[in-house]
Amino acid sequence: MKFLKHLILAVMMMPLFSSCNYNSLVEKNQQVEQSWAEVQNQYQRRSDLIPNLVATVKGYATHESETLEKVTQARAAATSVNINAEELNEETLAKFQEAQNQLTGALKSLLAVSEAYPDLKANENFRDLQVQLEGTENRIATARGRYTQTVADYNTSIKKFPTNIYAGWFGFEPQPQFKADDAAQRAPEVKF
Repeated sequence: MKFLKHLILAVMMMPLFSSCNYNSLVEKNQQVEQSWAEVQNQYQRRSDLIPNLVATVKGYATHESETLEKVTQARAAATSVNINAEELNEETLAKFQEAQNQLTGALKSLLAVSEAYPDLKANENFRDLQVQLEGTENRIATARGRYTQTVADYNTSIKKFPTNIYAGWFGFEPQPQFKADDAAQRAPEVKF
C-alpha cells in the first residue's frame, strides 16, 4: 500500500518536473539565439567599417585595385550569408564561418598594403578605422566565446538525464559550435 502511494505521488508530480525542464530548455535555447544574434551583430559592425576603410586606402593606393576588389568581394560574400538562429546547423555555420574567414584574409591583405604607403599609415582616418576594426575583431572573439559557452551549456542540458527525455519529446536539438580554421591548428612559421 505504501509503495502504491509513492507511485501515485510520483505520477502526479511528473508534469511539474517536465514543465520545469521544458522551461529550462526554452530559456537555454533563447540564450543560444541571443548569443548568435550578438555574433552576427559584431560581424555586421565589421562589415559596416569596411567601405570606409576601402575608400580611405583607395585614395592613397590607387594601383592596389586588386586587393581592394578582393576585400569588396569578400565583404559582399560575407554579408550574403545570413543565418537566423532557427537555421543554425553544422552546414550553415560552416558556410557562414568560411565567408567570414575569407573576409578576414582579405582584410589582412588590405592592412598589409598600408605598410607600403607611409602617408596612408599616417592618415588619421585610416588609423581610426584600423583601431575600430581591431576593437571589432576583439568584440567578435568575445561574442563567439559567449556563443560557444551558451551552446555548450544548452547541449549539455539536452543530453543529461532526465532532461534528455523531455528534450526528445519537445524536439530540442543540439546546436552547432564554431570550429577553428585548419590554419589555426598549425603554428605560424617565423622567419628573420
